[in-house]
Amino acid sequence: MAWTTGQRYLAEFLGTFGLLLCVGGAAVFTLANLEPLTRVVLIAFSLGLGVTGLIYALGDISGAHFNPAVTIGAWAAGRFRARDVVPYILCQVAGGVVAMGVVAAIAYGNSTFFPTAQAGALASQCYSAGSVACAGYGWGAVFVLETALTFFLVFVILFVTRGESSSKNLAPLGIGLTLAMTNLVAIPIDGASVNPARSFAPAILSSFWSSGNWAIQQDWIFWVAPIVGGLIAAAVDRALRAH
Repeated sequence: MAWTTGQRYLAEFLGTFGLLLCVGGAAVFTLANLEPLTRVVLIAFSLGLGVTGLIYALGDISGAHFNPAVTIGAWAAGRFRARDVVPYILCQVAGGVVAMGVVAAIAYGNSTFFPTAQAGALASQCYSAGSVACAGYGWGAVFVLETALTFFLVFVILFVTRGESSSKNLAPLGIGLTLAMTNLVAIPIDGASVNPARSFAPAILSSFWSSGNWAIQQDWIFWVAPIVGGLIAAAVDRALRAH
């Protein structure tokens, strides 16, 4: 069965929409009322379980990237057409922004809670006003963390989706669990991105109010580091191909 280009782009939009509803919704709605460890676990598994389902649903249509770093990594590995890279990323970003718009609209329904969501930039990341607001880690540590974890995620994606992989049918489960792991590790440090669309969507919406516009100013690191990680994963994928 052949899917049209428009269907593939729509699948990426819908998949990233669903991903941001899972992670963005869980992150925003728990900003003020959960113990930190419980919050980390809830967000990580909401994302991992949601993405597993989305990959099973949409993977055959678009490849289920839902992440600009995955798209760029797949292209660098020679597994994806160059002409689709920019459209995929645009659809991913659009899906993320729409999803976070829905999350913001729900949060707006609670007038007591919404200022907390605004000040937290809709849980874009764990930084505010140019200073560390999570666990005391600096920008260098955040860059290394995001690069390493995105490398691990894209590495797993590239390997479990190989045609010769014996675990291909279980690829969505492996990817979902890996994504949950990255969030369990990274949320206490920087809020966890490993996906430029995941951080950009809440950051761009938060730029419309003064208490949250710090996030878009810092968002560059959550583009650069994941893309670097994806490119390294692509290089490893090429290096470890059977001849």
